[in-house]
Amino acid sequence: MKRVFITGSAGFIGFHLAKLLLQEGFRVHGLDGMTPYYDVGLKRARHDQLLAMENFTASEGLIEDEEKVEKIATDFQPHVIVHLAAQAGVRHSIEKPKAYVQSNVVGTMNIMEIARELEVEHLLMASSSSVYGANTEMPFQETDKADTQLSMYAATKKANESMGHAYAHLWNLPTTMFRFFTVYGPWGRPDLAYFKFVDAILNGRPIDIYNNGQMARDFTYVTDLVRGIRLLINAVPSRGEGARVHEHDSLSPVAPFRIVNIGNSEKVALLDFIEAIETSLGMKAVRNYMPMQPGDVQATWANADLLHKLTGYRPETKLQDGVDAFVSWYRDYYHH
Repeated sequence: MKRVFITGSAGFIGFHLAKLLLQEGFRVHGLDGMTPYYDVGLKRARHDQLLAMENFTASEGLIEDEEKVEKIATDFQPHVIVHLAAQAGVRHSIEKPKAYVQSNVVGTMNIMEIARELEVEHLLMASSSSVYGANTEMPFQETDKADTQLSMYAATKKANESMGHAYAHLWNLPTTMFRFFTVYGPWGRPDLAYFKFVDAILNGRPIDIYNNGQMARDFTYVTDLVRGIRLLINAVPSRGEGARVHEHDSLSPVAPFRIVNIGNSEKVALLDFIEAIETSLGMKAVRNYMPMQPGDVQATWANADLLHKLTGYRPETKLQDGVDAFVSWYRDYYHH
């Protein structure tokens, strides 16, 4: 039975990934810091669901605590590490930049060092579409230059990619970084726009719409995203040196390292997304149009051809179906 160690297992994506892996017969150990960035009760409810499943165990701890995390991982002896734990949130990173360096840079360094010591078969780590920053040519491709990050959150994620490549090169550690696009779905994060929109509309409050609604996102349904991660576990990169690297493959010529977009490959206007929420709720939003926020990007759109080339898979959930599933979960969870 293959053992997978997931950091951030009580998080939105970590929870869904752990659930999928457990259903497929993996043994999973989760680590989560249960930090209060958003409702810890929601995180515990996710973990409780996982703990009710066979072959799931979990520990609480911060990835910055190297000694503690090293002991947990060493006791478990994983074949694969999926590192999802991070201090999230673009806007929060403007106010608390040091927290992002501690969690996303120092914490990630600890995970990479543990992966090296344990000689895992594959280290997979979360990056973000925000690393594309001020890039305007879309859809974004993994081989595009990405040097114009617009927030400290994005900068720490780009740093993770550089660190991951260096470790892969130095220690021959097979490493895949995935760039997530705007992820939504049941058990989502309360700090994300779609969650706030549903909460506000149901409770009769106006919704804040930034850049006067002139925004677009590549909305990726969470179960599509974790299916992509699951399949990438088997797509272990090998050093590209001496081999011909495909034109649009991000495989490094000097390291067993690759970056992969996981997105829906569809650019959706923010106002269309809001309309999908209104349709699902059967209610209209009171709209409060606002200027662009510092650190935000106007649009994201993934080229997910590399994911398909490596796994044969493309995200497939239709926007209205995904929004309906989230609204149904929200009404059930919050008894609304």
